[in-house]
Amino acid sequence: MQIFYTPDINPQAAVYTLTEEESKHAVRVLRLAAQDIIQLVDGRGGFYTARILEAHPKKTQLQITEVQQQYGKRDHYLHIAVAPTKNIERLEWFLEKATEIGIDEISLILCQRSERKEAKTDRLNKIITSAVKQSLKAYHPQLNSLTPFSKMVQSYHEGQKFIAHCLPGKDKVSLASQLELQGSCLILIGPEGDFTEKEIAEALQNGFKPITLGESRLRTETAALEACFEVNFLNR
Repeated sequence: MQIFYTPDINPQAAVYTLTEEESKHAVRVLRLAAQDIIQLVDGRGGFYTARILEAHPKKTQLQITEVQQQYGKRDHYLHIAVAPTKNIERLEWFLEKATEIGIDEISLILCQRSERKEAKTDRLNKIITSAVKQSLKAYHPQLNSLTPFSKMVQSYHEGQKFIAHCLPGKDKVSLASQLELQGSCLILIGPEGDFTEKEIAEALQNGFKPITLGESRLRTETAALEACFEVNFLNR
């Protein structure tokens, strides 16, 4: 099954033309030809079946034969805010795996102990798009650019709000004991050096609940993926 990402597609259209990039991939790389059947996803829940009318390396034309809306829609919303790792490949790994497992929104946060002060979202979005196609997802997770920690915790967020940190005490509980199923939640994951006590206090003052992700000390990207897995497992 060949999947193409087509965010600009009109659900009512009978004919659609792939972008030059996707056309080149279809014709030059995959060697697709006229009459071949492919699938499209629009990142908004639309899953399309299409037949190739003209296999052109710059503008492959398709006939839409079937449309499914809200394909694979989940009954919960997961938003993880994570501090980008110094090694950007670790963050890319998290984005890929979280997309495959299931996530709706990712925010990059700048913390006091952050070792990476910038992150290019263009490349990161390409990682997500590739994972969307790989895992047959019709919804494309939203990736938000780097935001200061204080701005993130002070902004309005619908649903439950959690902060996972490594400091002892602080009334931490397991995510499973607090999570309201079939709802929306935001989970904060800190940098390699963890959140500072000041950041934790600020989060608690803004309605975030402290949670633990287990006894092991996890890397940033592992903790973020663990949180992603737990939410999806609990909502299975």
